Parts: sequence; structure tokens; C-alpha cells
Amino acid sequence: MQALKRRAFVGLGSNLGDRLAYLKVGLTYLPDVVAVSRVYETEPVGGPPGQDRYLNMVAELWSNASARQLLEAGRRAEAASGRARDVHWGPRTLDVDVLLVGDLTVDQPDLKVPHPRMCERGFVLVPLADLAPELVGDRLTAAMRAGISLAGTI
Repeated sequence: MQALKRRAFVGLGSNLGDRLAYLKVGLTYLPDVVAVSRVYETEPVGGPPGQDRYLNMVAELWSNASARQLLEAGRRAEAASGRARDVHWGPRTLDVDVLLVGDLTVDQPDLKVPHPRMCERGFVLVPLADLAPELVGDRLTAAMRAGISLAGTI
């Protein structure tokens, strides 16, 4: 029996090298992309000081892939982009996070859906609002928008 298709959202970010190219690579690994947000330049959140600014975006999928399959696709994209996991919240060529997969809830050591910090991060909510403003609602504050600027489109 085939799994039902669900609306899913995946966040992508990069702050090393050709950031826009890495975002494009990340999209090629995601199944069933139906829309992408605009690309935003954002201040780093957490991690070591002195990091470069990020490019962030969100992809919308209409897919029967499980949350685990989406995580694995994201990890393949990160590996193809030369992602190193040396420093927690450190600089990276590509970061891919599963944000939402329909109404599923997943609570596993390496995968939590909905993403547990999604609603605290302007760099997620601003691009998510491009695609699904009904999911963002009034969660996006002026303080969260600070330091976020439109960088373009893919």
C-alpha cells in the first residue's frame, strides 16, 4: 500500500562558499518539490562568533516520503555539498532541516517533527511565510525579522 502524499516543508541554509549554489544542490536532493520561498540573508543564530551571514530558504513538498526519508535526502545533500559536522551550530556549506511533514509528529533522537525550534527562528518563519502564511500566523515578531533581508530567488 502506497503512503499518502502529505504537504511537507524543509528548511535549507548555507553560510560557507557559494551559498546560493549549495542551496540549489540541496533542492535537487529533495523529492516532490512544488514550491520554494524567496532566499533571505540572515544573521547566524548560536554557534561560534564571527560566522558569515547565512542564505536561508524553505522548500514545500507534496510527497509520500516519510519524515525519515526526507531527513536522509537532506543528509545526502549535505554530504554532496561537503558538509562537516565539526562544531555544533558552526558554519556549514549546507544545512537541511525537516520542518513539517503533514500533521505527523516524530520524536526520535536524531529527528523531531515538527522541528522543535522552528517557531523561535525568524530565518525559518520568514521564508515559511512566503509559502504557508497560515502556518506562521502571528508567531513572526518584529524582533525575529531584524537582521533578515531579501537576497533573491532561485
